[in-house]
Amino acid sequence: MDTQSRQKLIEIIKLARGSMTQRAFGIELGVSATAVQMWEKGVKTPDTENLDQIATRAGYTLQELLYCVKGKPLPEISDLNMVLRQINNMPLSEVAQVVQAGAARLAAAPELSGNQEKATSK
Repeated sequence: MDTQSRQKLIEIIKLARGSMTQRAFGIELGVSATAVQMWEKGVKTPDTENLDQIATRAGYTLQELLYCVKGKPLPEISDLNMVLRQINNMPLSEVAQVVQAGAARLAAAPELSGNQEKATSK
């Protein structure tokens, strides 16, 4: 793996780990904190199973992660699919905020559509 690919993989691993400690992230993946540290230093590369879990946590498929690491353009992803992937990987407290914002928007929707109908009938 060349230096640029290794650096991109390190960025994706750190993105997947987020604010978790290396130890907590290792526990989630079933590896040691030392393994996570070695990945983030670029000394070692995660195996395929761990790469798949890292990709999922970072909001990618394994194929997309491999495209990123190789510096190839990603296949097109719809905005909705990207949002759904991000929601699936968010902490529940953040998902709750998304749900609250969505509920507020839906609650306001009848008012908005009613106002739009009034405006167009004038």
